[in-house]
Amino acid sequence: MKRDAILTIKLPRAGGRMQDYSVREPRRFDPPARAFTRRALAAAHVVADALSTKDPWLEPAIDWERSIAYRRHLWSLGLGVAEAMDTAQRGMGVDWANSLELVRRTLDAAQDVPGAVVASGAGTDHLAPAKELKLEQVIAAYEEQCTAIEALGGRIVLMASRALAACAKSPDDYGRVYDRILTQVKQPVVIHWLGEMFDPALEGYWLGGTGRRGGKADHHAAMEVCLDVIARNAPKVDGVKVSLLDKDKEIAMRRRLPNGVAMYTGDDFNFAELIEGDAEGHSQALLGIFDAIAPAASAALSALAAGDRAAYYEILAPTLPLSRHMFCAPTRFYKTGVIFMAWLNGHQDHFVMVGGQQSARHILHLSELFRLADAAGLLADPARACARMRQLLAVHGIGA
Repeated sequence: MKRDAILTIKLPRAGGRMQDYSVREPRRFDPPARAFTRRALAAAHVVADALSTKDPWLEPAIDWERSIAYRRHLWSLGLGVAEAMDTAQRGMGVDWANSLELVRRTLDAAQDVPGAVVASGAGTDHLAPAKELKLEQVIAAYEEQCTAIEALGGRIVLMASRALAACAKSPDDYGRVYDRILTQVKQPVVIHWLGEMFDPALEGYWLGGTGRRGGKADHHAAMEVCLDVIARNAPKVDGVKVSLLDKDKEIAMRRRLPNGVAMYTGDDFNFAELIEGDAEGHSQALLGIFDAIAPAASAALSALAAGDRAAYYEILAPTLPLSRHMFCAPTRFYKTGVIFMAWLNGHQDHFVMVGGQQSARHILHLSELFRLADAAGLLADPARACARMRQLLAVHGIGA
């Protein structure tokens, strides 16, 4: 699709060089014309309250109205909302109490939106990780959060537990905890296997003290444990979200899931081909990148539903470099890029994050993100995006 250059902005390059960049007219993404043939949820971000007097490093301050408005935006594009997940800075500034309030407000808002889908993260993040913890304490923490979400009428994404990772001594410990929780949930859940690239505290997950091989996490051994848990509890498992950024591991696991258990891709590097799938199956989607590229994701899924594979890839192809840059190591700081794009596109009036996390990426990273967002046609209003980018450059002492 040809897009004409309409504005020019000076952006920094490595070594301190400033370079003219030509911003093109935005791509126009049509609203969804038909039901998707894939389940697709965006892990949604939170908007910080920039005028709060709370200390941003000590206590989360959330703009509830703007946060819920963004969820309405996602629903309008046919996407579901994965609530209170990693993208919402869960465990990186947003605590359990605020997460539960976010879940409550989102479920309330969803009642006014026909067909709105919400799945909410239940974990153990109100329990401080420690080697000395007992498994019963981890189980009780999971039970508390699952019960609270189910009391609101919510469905659960069973999040990985830092507390369990800290105290588990063997794969059997993981099995004991997950078996106990899965026997109690009211509706089938999505199990989230979040890799250590997203959260270093989760290294060796599913394996306990045996979780490393040759200095690296043994994902294949961990996969066996996870698959065993799913097989024992298949009626209580809607699916598993795998966030390892490794398409081959995801495909290998997808092909071994019990009938009726879905794979939800968490691979923000290779999501396009994983969602399309192959002759043996495909992945559903539960992705943080879908928050940032929501209009493109919606249009591409519509094309896939219409059987237009070429249009599907034509839309998503330029979003892949954007996503790979946003989720580059240290991957856990990808949220800064998500909120940066929300600010550029007018979904919030400031580039401030809970916990001051807007400082987690440097200005050269954000400048390249600006270029890649434009290349994908995802700067909805180029004049506004350029004006805001110039403001950010000025804060960094860079003349534009």
